[in-house]
Formats: sequence, structure tokens, C-alpha cells
Amino acid sequence: MEHLGAGALLAAWEAGLASDDGGRALLLHALARPGADAGELLSVPLGRRDAELFAVRRALFGARLEVRTECAECGEDMEFEFDADGLGTARAAPDGPLRVEDGEWTVEFRLPTPADLAAVAAVESADDEAPGQARAALLARCVLRAEHAGGPVADRPLPDHVQRRIAAVSAESDPLADVTLNVACPACGKATRAELDITSYLWAELDAWARDTLLDVHLLATAYGWSEPEILALSPLRRRYYLELCADA
Repeated sequence: MEHLGAGALLAAWEAGLASDDGGRALLLHALARPGADAGELLSVPLGRRDAELFAVRRALFGARLEVRTECAECGEDMEFEFDADGLGTARAAPDGPLRVEDGEWTVEFRLPTPADLAAVAAVESADDEAPGQARAALLARCVLRAEHAGGPVADRPLPDHVQRRIAAVSAESDPLADVTLNVACPACGKATRAELDITSYLWAELDAWARDTLLDVHLLATAYGWSEPEILALSPLRRRYYLELCADA
């Protein structure tokens, strides 16, 4: 990913400072798809988007992730490394609609996208006590056609067993939409499920990198009078060497 230069990364970071989580996810995804507009980015299935974000993370910071979580059983703080090398090259989610048949029900649907999550979040914020409404809103956006006993269904809610079947097929078809790790606690031995949200993880790393990079720019500009573009054009190795010279002076 040759386009992931320091200038582009700093521009994404700067824009993300004033954005919410959804806006930051969009900015990070744009790093994986330079030139794509917001409409294209918002219509990508969640697992495919996250696979592309894992690829960006691998290109910038490597494949090994340091993950921190808390044991759900005893509260012990846990820290471990996770090798995400294969996640950025996972098989792509299908482009066309999916289909489930369960008893007399036949349903065609598409995989959820970032645009769907934003719409569901709006429903949740409007009514914090109605998680069922959020699920219904997501189904309403993703279900393309539903039939029962050979006849079309418009306003009738899908039964629970059909909804579970849709969820299972979605998870199988787009596995990176939900990366959850089972972590054994070293203190009590119990397993804790830890969700790995690559958008939040990558943003935190980009934020730390950007602040360190701007500090480097400040120190080198003060010492040598170079401009920001000149400093960013230096390789990380040469930049570090000049910083060591400044410290020794």
C-alpha cells in the first residue's frame, strides 16, 4: 500500500479528531480504498471493510496486535498478543444477495453495511429501551424479499427461528464482521470472550503514531529549520538518526 504515506495518514488523523466513531471508521477505510467516495465505502459489507482495515493495519504496524481485556469471571487484567496475519486476506463476502429457507419461509437478504449500522444506531439513540426495534430496523434494511408458504410477505415480522437462521448465514458468509476471541485467564483459568474492534484499535494506534510523528517534526524543525514535508519525506530510520543526533548535541 504505497499510498499510505505520512502526509495522508496525518490528514486522516487530523480529520478524525473532530469525527465520531462512524466518521473515523470511514476515514480509516478510505486509506484502504483511495479515491472511493463515501457512498461506496458505506455500502461495503462490514466483514469486507474490516478485512481491508486489518490489511491497512498490517501494512502500517505489522500483523501482531497487543490486546488488553478484563476477565469476566475474576476481574483480572489480561494482556496478550494476537496474530492477525490472515485476517487481512480473508475470503471476500459475497456480492449478491443471500437466501435462507426454513420451513415455509424463504428470505433473500444482503449483508449489513456501515450505512446500516449508522441507521440502527440512530434508532437506538432515539429509544434506549428498545433493542428489539434496532434489530427490526436492521432486518428491514437488509431483507430484500420474504415469502411464506409461497406468498410474499410485506409487513409481517419474521419469526425468531428465521431471524436466527439469517444471523447464522450472515456470520458464515461474512466472518470478519464479528471477530471475537476466547481468552483463558491466567489467574482463574476461565475463558472470556473479547471482541476485537479493528476500527477502534487502528484509530488508537494511528492517534499515538500521529502525535509521536508531530513531536519528531517539531524537534527536527527546531533543530534544523526543515519544513514538515521535508521531515516527513525522510525515512523512519534517517529521521530517528537525526533525532539521536539532536539528543546528543
